[in-house]
Amino acid sequence: MKTEITKQEELAIEQAFADLLKSYTATRHHQKVDLITRAFEFAKNAHAGVRRRSGEPYIMHPLAVAKIVVSEIGLGSTCICAALLHDVVEDTDTTIEQIQQEFGEQIAVIVDGLTKISSNLLSKEASTQAENFRKLFATMATDARVVLVKIADRLHNMRTLEFQPKEKQLKIAGETQYIYAPLAYRLGLFPIKQELENLSFKYNHPAQYEDICRRLENKQTVQMEHFELFAKPIRFALQSMGYDFEMQARIKTPYSIWKKMQDKNVSFDEVYDLLAVRIVFKPNTDRSEKEQCWNIYSAVTEIYKPHPERIRDWISTPKANGYEALHVTVMGPEGEWVEVQIRTTRMHDIAERGLAAHWKYKMGNDTNSELDRWIDQIRDLIKQHSQNTADFLSEFKLNLFSSEIFVFTPRGDFNILPQGATVLDFAYQLHTELGEHCVGAKVNHALQPLSYKIKSGDQVEIITAENQHPQREWLQWTNTAKAKSRLNDYFRRGDRELIAQGEKKFNDELNRLGKSEMHDIALHRLLHYYDFKQPAHLMLQIGKGVLSLEPLEELLKSKKQRQRKEEAPASKPQIPKLLVLTDYGRNKEYTLANCCHPIPGDEVFAYLNDKNMFVVHKSNCPDAERIKSSYGKRLCPAEWDNSRTQTFVETIALQGIDRTGVIIKALEIISTHYKCNLQYMQIKANDGLFEGRLKLDVYDSDEVRKICSEISEIPEINYARRIESRGEK
Repeated sequence: MKTEITKQEELAIEQAFADLLKSYTATRHHQKVDLITRAFEFAKNAHAGVRRRSGEPYIMHPLAVAKIVVSEIGLGSTCICAALLHDVVEDTDTTIEQIQQEFGEQIAVIVDGLTKISSNLLSKEASTQAENFRKLFATMATDARVVLVKIADRLHNMRTLEFQPKEKQLKIAGETQYIYAPLAYRLGLFPIKQELENLSFKYNHPAQYEDICRRLENKQTVQMEHFELFAKPIRFALQSMGYDFEMQARIKTPYSIWKKMQDKNVSFDEVYDLLAVRIVFKPNTDRSEKEQCWNIYSAVTEIYKPHPERIRDWISTPKANGYEALHVTVMGPEGEWVEVQIRTTRMHDIAERGLAAHWKYKMGNDTNSELDRWIDQIRDLIKQHSQNTADFLSEFKLNLFSSEIFVFTPRGDFNILPQGATVLDFAYQLHTELGEHCVGAKVNHALQPLSYKIKSGDQVEIITAENQHPQREWLQWTNTAKAKSRLNDYFRRGDRELIAQGEKKFNDELNRLGKSEMHDIALHRLLHYYDFKQPAHLMLQIGKGVLSLEPLEELLKSKKQRQRKEEAPASKPQIPKLLVLTDYGRNKEYTLANCCHPIPGDEVFAYLNDKNMFVVHKSNCPDAERIKSSYGKRLCPAEWDNSRTQTFVETIALQGIDRTGVIIKALEIISTHYKCNLQYMQIKANDGLFEGRLKLDVYDSDEVRKICSEISEIPEINYARRIESRGEK
């Protein structure tokens, strides 16, 4: 439904376009104001009268995306026009042929790529969702600008996510955290990556987000005072050296703080490295950038003592996303560790603008950077997974690694791999044939097995044997997308042969029974009998000899009895009514996920699985991002009903000074103050300290929190905290 645009809204649109042009004309790009103006007028007319869910005219969205494209990513007129036009083909009667005729092939190609990856973005089917992502990455392999504009589009959608319904917020936030934030990082768009993470965190974990923001605000003044005290002698030293520079204070983001709290199982007050300092300087032309970075490093470490194990040289060996800088952590004047990042203005531009700046600074024939090689890997992955899009998505996610190691061949060539890569990963990185025949390696001249995890700086020589062939357990020894992709391809080839053998056995058995005309009925009943959904999966197991065809004769004889059994209503699971499933899940059956063990009080969400049952997960479940990203409209917000009708087993970790009576005090709080049943206790003491784990019956997470808080007040106790279930057995 279209509505009239008011004069006030018309003024706001014109002001937004003027701001866009102001940002564009301030750049060094070839000025094509007329082209951008034509694209704006075209998009404005195409979207005339249409409004976003927020109520504002729709044209404000493409204007905002175009502003991000130029101001925050640093792209030029082609991408600005594509951003302005990115929704006209999908949302209006405009065709891609019209775009090409009006604005040329380059802009049309980008708009076409954006249109293809926008369709059915909120599909209910995980396979359809994976296909959309495959299209996204396929366009990136053709023209990376498509993905850069898409990331700008996603950033603005996240900035305006408050206007979407709750289930759509969960879906988009989960998808953003799962794919778009790591993708932005991998393309070098670090500020955008941080904002996408924080906005995802805001909607996935609203209570924790608000709590951390409030705590950070309370610490802001103190942190800036720490920064000024820390920075003063460094400023004086760099001014004495004649450098033109800026020093910037960087406070950890709410998401990075929460992530550290989760990973390290610590409280907010135990996250000590909230402050980091960045030095960005304009290098002198008489010496190399590298030499000057190390000179500044020397000046800093003359003032503050460096941590011997926390120096990162990303100048000699840049990160795979093009990032260059020198990092050192030093002891500040008030006894706190502070990370200092040292960059030239060129390095800073690449760190902030990523891919666009990376290509801007490429010199001569340097077309084989790590970033270029990574995009080549994406092309390779797309070829490998032209049919199986779900596998492609999971393996592409592996390629969005955040930490790299540098591994050397015997000849001294180095390769970049993700942290945690094994000997087998390295073999497949070098060549598929090396991987398939790999039996081990010499790592720093010592023999190591396939599963050995390589460390940065290792020299690795792959050892092969002609009679060696891939085994299924090899998948457990690989951590890179390429190795997993090659292994899965190898096994799929073998599976196709086994499926054909299974089908032959099945048909032969039907012929022996004289029931070949009942092929479809027999297959349906056998699938039901063995609880399989896909015939190929069933035939694979028959081909392997894992499943027998003996039940087939009985299944075909007892047709009426079998039909009665199939038509009988399935017994509903006996699940306590602890939750209220909102929206379309209201009053429906659900089950609590085993992987994350949610209890009343935890932030949760539900999704409808393939068996038409709602499964309730914690919002911080390890699988949450994948589920939210993959299942779209199957998501359902869930809230606890606050009735204390059932207890749950939770684990509390303790640490303290090993003194007589300390544990008794803790147990008294549990049993007397809260009347909780203790199911299990393990205590270990060493060198005057003890560590322990207690399993309790509790009603909700609030009770666990209060118990931990009260135990922590015992003077001898260092901490008492809940152990979050993350899939441990």
